[in-house]
Amino acid sequence: MLHHPRPVEVALLASVFVVAACGLVYELAAAALASYVLGDSVLQFSTVIGTYLFAMGLGSWASRHFSRQLPAHFLRIELLIALIGGGLPALLFLANAWAPGSFRVLLYGLVLLVGALVGLEIPLVMRILRRDVALKDLVSQVLTFDYLGALAVSVAFPLLLVPKLGLVRTGLLFGLMNAVVALWALWLFRHELPRLRAHVLASVGVLGLLLGGLVGADAITTLAEDRLYEDRVVFAKTSPWQRIVVTHGRAGHRLFLNGNLQFAERDEYRYHEALVHPAMAGHGAPRKVAVLGGGDGMAVREILRYPSVESVTLVELDPEMTRLFATHGVLSRLNAGALASPKLTVVHADAFKWLQEGTEFFDVIVVDFPDPTNFSIGKLYTGAFYALLEQRLSASGIAVVQTTSPLVARQSFWTVVDTIDSVGLTATPYHAHVPSFGEWGFVLAGRRPARVPEALPTGLRFLDLPMLPQLFDFPRDMARVPGGVNRLSNQILVTTYEREWGKVHP
Repeated sequence: MLHHPRPVEVALLASVFVVAACGLVYELAAAALASYVLGDSVLQFSTVIGTYLFAMGLGSWASRHFSRQLPAHFLRIELLIALIGGGLPALLFLANAWAPGSFRVLLYGLVLLVGALVGLEIPLVMRILRRDVALKDLVSQVLTFDYLGALAVSVAFPLLLVPKLGLVRTGLLFGLMNAVVALWALWLFRHELPRLRAHVLASVGVLGLLLGGLVGADAITTLAEDRLYEDRVVFAKTSPWQRIVVTHGRAGHRLFLNGNLQFAERDEYRYHEALVHPAMAGHGAPRKVAVLGGGDGMAVREILRYPSVESVTLVELDPEMTRLFATHGVLSRLNAGALASPKLTVVHADAFKWLQEGTEFFDVIVVDFPDPTNFSIGKLYTGAFYALLEQRLSASGIAVVQTTSPLVARQSFWTVVDTIDSVGLTATPYHAHVPSFGEWGFVLAGRRPARVPEALPTGLRFLDLPMLPQLFDFPRDMARVPGGVNRLSNQILVTTYEREWGKVHP
């Protein structure tokens, strides 16, 4: 005899789908925020997911102590998850801005709490459904809907939810979905619930708080970021790859990616002139140039000073970066409209993959990536990456790599030099002082030793010919130390970088 699902059974299975989707969103949001704030995305995702799964196990184990009034317990748990899980991104954003010392404790405390509550949900649903469904059908149905919900969110989170809504709104939206499941349970089991009025008031209260949070999501984010960045936030956007924030204050406009300063308007010219001109002028007459990273267009601005340049290829992973610096009035003026140059071709791709798949050769390649704060960026500082870079250089080609501070992160800097040397390129390190960053390091890489340029373009604000030799002279406190080779299999640079900068920013 065929089993025809009852409305209660259908409703509970649908709630399993929603519950699984919501639980995974909270887990991913916590891991993403941890990687934004604490760096090292592999470590943060691993520890957050591990903690969450452990907490789910605790919740599942604790579910055996719930033997009576199962619908009432299910309703209360849904409301708690809706409130705590839905508010998790907002709470972590505010904690990072107002009490940064408590961020890590709050992060793992919330992950443990939400994970334990989610771990309670599924066993309770299964026990409620067991009244009417055979065990073999029950397990297969519940797990099917659970996995389908997880699949839907795992695809939607990076491709749709974060880019369109941001982390705060995404959390609150899925908190509302948990609250809707609670209201559904309230209606389905209204005849079994003790103190029905109290449950109704609790459900309405949670729903109201989440709706209020959703309406005020922008205000929450602004409150946190204004406090965090001190200067006024004039642009903020969460892309699938990073949090982009532009501020304006006494130092002019400043760009932050995942909370890390990328440039300050008042002295960015020092950084970008030092990055670009030793390679470009050292080559002599470059025609084809590539820029890897540098979606702000500042490096392209400097490259276009050379009349010999016929084409520039900008490889930037995040389309939001190039869109912002091509269309925002003030920011596009900073790069002198470089992103609108007819000589420029913009490619939105992972630079590692682009090097692997391409066949073009370039006279100069400018590598302008963020510092290796995590393993996904660290792969762009490995021997494997520099070997690919070497294959795309013309016979007399030169690459230049921004590294880090040879003063603050001395071993990290020389690790990059050792890694470039390891692939057969000749590394020529140099440094320049950029007030916003301090002493900053760069490395020229080519098939022969780099030469000091004999001429520079007109109109530079920082570099001149007499000072160029000084860039290649390292005082004793920045002199070479053993670094080692950064490989894909070990990524020693990421851990070294974290240790050295951690002494400055504990």
